[in-house]
Amino acid sequence: MYLPKHFEAPSTEAMHELMRLAPLATLVASTAAGLEANHIPLLWSPDPAPSGCLRGHVARANPLWRNVTGECEALVVFHGPDAYVSPGWYPSKRTDGKAVPTWNYVAVHAYGRLRVIDDRDWLREQLTLLTAEHEAGMASPWQLSDAPADYIDKLLAAVVGIEIVVSLLEGKWKASQNQAAANRAGVAAGLAASGDAGAARMAALVAAGGAR
Repeated sequence: MYLPKHFEAPSTEAMHELMRLAPLATLVASTAAGLEANHIPLLWSPDPAPSGCLRGHVARANPLWRNVTGECEALVVFHGPDAYVSPGWYPSKRTDGKAVPTWNYVAVHAYGRLRVIDDRDWLREQLTLLTAEHEAGMASPWQLSDAPADYIDKLLAAVVGIEIVVSLLEGKWKASQNQAAANRAGVAAGLAASGDAGAARMAALVAAGGAR
């Protein structure tokens, strides 16, 4: 992806955090049938070092897994906060008029090779970990054992596992870092006043200079 230095991710840890907090990723794979794109919640694990791996599952009816012969190249895109930026928020517009709209956003690209895992024990473990991750904040966390065993067995038969060992991570934190301090303050104030939750998250990033 096009990545000017001033928009680079603040740290590897920040990219890992986004992958954990926004796990619904866009998976693009170069398969025997051509490029295929799917939207899949993926669980990031720090092993193997240095970049870890992503694990998830797809429906057995999804042609993706059948079109992967051995392994294939894959790109996984994780999406963070984004927001439209109005030039009206720049104080500099009032002095010289040299301002245009733009869009701020945060994204992480994870590259690696995708392999299919058609193994019921692996799937059960993956689903157990995925569920535990997202049920952790619930008052009464749900777990696989809460459902009838035969029901879970039937669902396990209907999905196939996927794993991507990450070979490269790239992150873009476009949060008005290329603007003067007064313009950044104006953008942060404009976003915060919009009342939109995503814009509020971007406002915090802009105010922090894109640090997180």
